Amino acid sequence: MSIRRERVDGRQWVNNQHMASYSVNQIAVARARQLIDARQYVLDSNWGEVAPTADDGNGFLAAHSWDEYAAWHLGLTDGANDETKARYAFVYGDFRRVHRMGLIACLYRAAEWRHKDVELAAHELLQHLDAKTAG
Repeated sequence: MSIRRERVDGRQWVNNQHMASYSVNQIAVARARQLIDARQYVLDSNWGEVAPTADDGNGFLAAHSWDEYAAWHLGLTDGANDETKARYAFVYGDFRRVHRMGLIACLYRAAEWRHKDVELAAHELLQHLDAKTAG
């Protein structure tokens, strides 16, 4: 089965279904850089096991603000309401530290669905992390 992608009226459609579009969350990019510079990262993890679940997000929100929650997501869903989980996408860490595999997951997923701005933001953060931890 082939996947047909097209843009209509500035929105992306995949196999006749509307696909969300995202803008880069610059606050999250700055927060990730800050965490990397402060050495708050995990270089080797199984992202499938440590990626935050919906329950983890609920627990985080019980003790933190929506702004703090948003800072863990590289993407902002266009058209979604602020202070809803639907607004925030592409989580890159475990609500404590940046995960290298989390950045890779963001990069891969954004590249797969052609969310170029988010892909480039994740790529730049991954390069920053790798430069900080090289040799």
